[in-house]
Amino acid sequence: MASPKLRVALTSFALLFISAACNRSTQLRIAVIPKGQTHIFWQSVHAGAVMAGNEMGAQILWNGPATELDLAKQIGIVDDFINQHVSGIALAPAHGESLVPVVEHASDEHIPVAIFDSGIKTDKYVSYVSTDNYKGGVMAADRMGAILPNGGKIAILATTPGGVSTMEREAGFKETIAKNSPKIQVVAFQYGMSDRAKSLAVAEDILTANPDIAAIFCSNESGSIGAVQGAKSHNLAGKLKIVGFDSSPTLIEDVQAGNIDSLVVQNPFKMGYTVVKALVDKIHGQTPEKRIDTGATLVTADNLKEQAVQDLLNPPIQKYLK
Repeated sequence: MASPKLRVALTSFALLFISAACNRSTQLRIAVIPKGQTHIFWQSVHAGAVMAGNEMGAQILWNGPATELDLAKQIGIVDDFINQHVSGIALAPAHGESLVPVVEHASDEHIPVAIFDSGIKTDKYVSYVSTDNYKGGVMAADRMGAILPNGGKIAILATTPGGVSTMEREAGFKETIAKNSPKIQVVAFQYGMSDRAKSLAVAEDILTANPDIAAIFCSNESGSIGAVQGAKSHNLAGKLKIVGFDSSPTLIEDVQAGNIDSLVVQNPFKMGYTVVKALVDKIHGQTPEKRIDTGATLVTADNLKEQAVQDLLNPPIQKYLK
């Protein structure tokens, strides 16, 4: 028979084990599902989500398709998290309509869903956290009008059909150019399909077909990279005006070198943090704002060294994604 001291020790151990098991079972499990995982943008979102999870005692379950075109994969990932009965789902829908059924399925299963980065055509979500993408397109168009005061021919290197965020940017850009800069003529509009190699091929086709083109607007990171690489391959670096969207180390280097005029930069780190906070607030009985704008900044060579811009361009990714 065990001694009294041993029985006390065993009882204490058992209580600690049960307590730990209860803590594991009650810890919030927040699934965060990006459109893809190749762009630095998504790494920043991931880091922001992890920071929020650390602060709020939630486990972040990160998973998304490798590329932003794999709708079936993203839908399958959402379904899998629903089957796991996670505490909440943060989703960046790769398509504004195709993801509606799974979002509504999650809602039917009483799993709160928050949408981030890009919109969706249902209201079965607790909050939508993103840049005001139409306003971002307006910002880019205003810049284009300022750098081409006498007008000229330009092209739009778009992202993907059905992607709400980038379609809103493209609409804001086109409508503002038509309204405020009638001397600027859009002579080409093509999709880079959120792929660097495809965007490069599209940019080269545009430049070959339009040798007198003055500028290109790109609505995402891969398009911006493809456009500047196309300009370099056509010996137009620094001559062709490029107004892009999003940032990466190479894009910032090209802004410094004068190969890119400007970038409309979002705040993906803040986006990841805020969407997790919105879900945790909802789970704890609060009512998060239905629409949360995480802002955008026009980055140029002139303001690149400002501290606020440097903080935006260099989120602490490595600190949270070790």
